[in-house]
Amino acid sequence: MAELQDDDDIPLVSGGASERADEEADDHRPGARPPEERARALLTAHPVADGHSGLPWALSRLPWYDLELGDTALQTDLPRLREGAVGAMFWSLRLPPEYAGDRAVSATLALIDLAECVVRAHPEGLRLAHTASHTADARAHGRIACLLGPAAAAAIDDSLGTLRALHKLGVRSLTLSGTRWAGERGLTRFGEEVVREMNRLGVLADLSGSSPETVRNTLAVSKAPVLFSRSAAHALTPHPDNVPDDLLAALGTHNGLCLVPCTAAQTGPGLRDVADHLDHVRRVAGPECVGISGMYDTESALPDGLHDTSRYPQLIAELLDRGWSESDLSLLTWGNVQRVLREADFTAKAAQIRRAPSTATLERLDGERTAGAVTG
Repeated sequence: MAELQDDDDIPLVSGGASERADEEADDHRPGARPPEERARALLTAHPVADGHSGLPWALSRLPWYDLELGDTALQTDLPRLREGAVGAMFWSLRLPPEYAGDRAVSATLALIDLAECVVRAHPEGLRLAHTASHTADARAHGRIACLLGPAAAAAIDDSLGTLRALHKLGVRSLTLSGTRWAGERGLTRFGEEVVREMNRLGVLADLSGSSPETVRNTLAVSKAPVLFSRSAAHALTPHPDNVPDDLLAALGTHNGLCLVPCTAAQTGPGLRDVADHLDHVRRVAGPECVGISGMYDTESALPDGLHDTSRYPQLIAELLDRGWSESDLSLLTWGNVQRVLREADFTAKAAQIRRAPSTATLERLDGERTAGAVTG
């Protein structure tokens, strides 16, 4: 697929910062448009980039599906994606925890093949994307960009060669947790080499589910932004996959991205609870470091008011009602994901000039040290 120039940052409405501020002030005056109408107008210009969709695994469990006409067995289909103003999705390649070794590799390859088949079967609605340019091009042509990842770390089977093969197949994010080289005590020497090779390739490190030490080590090693693909604020909901404030602040310092999930277990039972977590992450990490993960079709319990992918306008309306500016909302829905993809690509191009593909192995770098490691 040919590289195209990014157009996601080109303003769609003329006018400078003062004009935008005047428009936002007008929206709070008597007789202003209702928040949901304003939300839909904003999403037309800045659609949602959903950071975590479980659609591939959900489809692999179904004997038949119809994304064009809709399917009651799913929370995602093309009509609801259009209603929800979704412009891009990360298609999760996560596997059940019992998958390991060759089984994890083959299962991930099967999910990638399924994702490609689904996109080919819906050319008028979906398009595979690998970069920020691809996502912007898909949006410009009225398609929903589908990015592959995060994949489970088990899918690389402790092999950098397998990591490179998955990258060639389109994988653009890898979850680090659940390995011998990224556990409770942080990254091992091989784990650090995995992160460096991910930087060289342009594969984003997903730290959801990782230990605090792994998060700190990865922030120190990675030259590219990292992300939490499905993590909310631990200060509001003490779920093990949520992020404490000190790590949110560190993420902000390193220009990473925390994608807040729409799940009842991590954020609370209602739409307003999800908005509370978005408020908190924006305040602690910064408006440039917060995004949204729908977590649809992952078998997670969903908050009231966010039962499928059509409901994003209602969430954005709630944030508008809370006083979020349109500039911050445009970052939340689209701009922050685009920035992280773009910076990962720039980092990879620079790293490829300096570094050859790594030939490191877990056995050579870590030896016996990993035998007693506690996995994350």
